[in-house]
Amino acid sequence: MTSGLPPFAATPRISVCMASYRGALYIEEQISSILQELGPNDELVIVDDASPDDTVEVIREFNDPRVRLIQNASNSGYVRTFEKAVLASKGEFIFLSDQDDVWVPGRVNQMLEGLQKSAMVATNFAMLGGGPRPWIPPLKSAMDSRRLANLLGIMIGYRAYYGCGMAFRRELIPVLTPIPAYVRESHDLWFAICGNVARSIVHLEAPSLLRRLHDQNETPSGFRSLRRIVEARLMLGRLLLEASRRLRRR
Repeated sequence: MTSGLPPFAATPRISVCMASYRGALYIEEQISSILQELGPNDELVIVDDASPDDTVEVIREFNDPRVRLIQNASNSGYVRTFEKAVLASKGEFIFLSDQDDVWVPGRVNQMLEGLQKSAMVATNFAMLGGGPRPWIPPLKSAMDSRRLANLLGIMIGYRAYYGCGMAFRRELIPVLTPIPAYVRESHDLWFAICGNVARSIVHLEAPSLLRRLHDQNETPSGFRSLRRIVEARLMLGRLLLEASRRLRRR
């Protein structure tokens, strides 16, 4: 639970934002691990992206007042669905969550401590069931002061920012949203760019979740074509300029 930290005025204090789609197989375990970390006045906002399977039924079986289910009338894609969950949230601290991982006990306290001194926090993950992580290097606390190196790493593709391991304070929502219309994947890199450009992101080395890899993961697990790599780099360049523009306007 989240006891042991100073109380905050916002109610709920924590909003967990999740996008669900075809998640019936794993989402029950994930929701259970999240609810164990939340206090009685916190919330889990789940936007289901018109799942054709039993995902919604599994969510409803929890019958927990902290779970807020919103259903898309038609499929919008996971970027817009995550954005909708963030905009529907009410908490002072926004945690992002995938539908098929498992939270590590103590995750909330660990990340809240980081959010006392920074507007955004990014953490690592371990693999559910053990086994090696993907090749990309894990985050290090020394990266807190290396904003330019972090941005360069995002552009090149070797900074391990995953939305499932991130949280931010509500004050960042006007910067993060609306997510630029040309972003159809990698919204987590957009968030990480904003946190680094704002010079307000901390990196926690301890894993905060156990990540499950399977055939339906939205994050690509293999190598991309040269064309896709170039397109992604160009998009990230546009996002860097957009983040700078939005933060100058604040």
